[in-house]
Amino acid sequence: MLFDNPFKTRLPTVDEALVGRDWPIFSGGVHAVLGNPMTNPISTDLKQIVLGLGCFWGAERLFWNLPGVYSTAVGYAGGFTQNPSYEEVCSGQTGHTEAVLVVYNPAKMALAKILSTFWQAHDPTQGFRQGNDRGTQYRSAIYVMHDADLDIAQQSAAHYQKALAQAGFGQITTEIAKNQSFYFAEDYHQQYLHKVPNGYCGLRGTGVSAN
Repeated sequence: MLFDNPFKTRLPTVDEALVGRDWPIFSGGVHAVLGNPMTNPISTDLKQIVLGLGCFWGAERLFWNLPGVYSTAVGYAGGFTQNPSYEEVCSGQTGHTEAVLVVYNPAKMALAKILSTFWQAHDPTQGFRQGNDRGTQYRSAIYVMHDADLDIAQQSAAHYQKALAQAGFGQITTEIAKNQSFYFAEDYHQQYLHKVPNGYCGLRGTGVSAN
């Protein structure tokens, strides 16, 4: 039962979190759609952002289709456990949310466009759930690498909050933070909806424009 597990409805403390492991779950590879390397190092003319918007399968496909995106990867971010497995994240006891790492060329794709795509693809007011997917691992999140990007993300959230409020929605619950660790998910999750075109995609937006 969902409510038998307290970590489906609240985040664990550091002391409650699973320990994890010293080695990565994913050993690296080439993006199955874009053909570019998925792991570091990346070129200095590229930037990164980590986004959580529910189940990461459909979310990754959304971003690999944007122009200017060099690579994407699914993984786990925002928690405590080092190199967690999918099963550990689903337990809620790692503190992580399912997330997509988006590597993009800012000369070809503005961060504002990525963020508007993010906001419109899910409901950022739902807390520890996204549609029928319930648990702390489905919470909305934006994790950036630089102060300037943090400012842009916060301004973007404030702008979208106004649009949501006018449409009758509640407060945005999206976590917005800098320098959160991202752990790559297992290989079979990477570009899952390219490998399994009819696989599950739970993305559902609010219908409210972020532009």
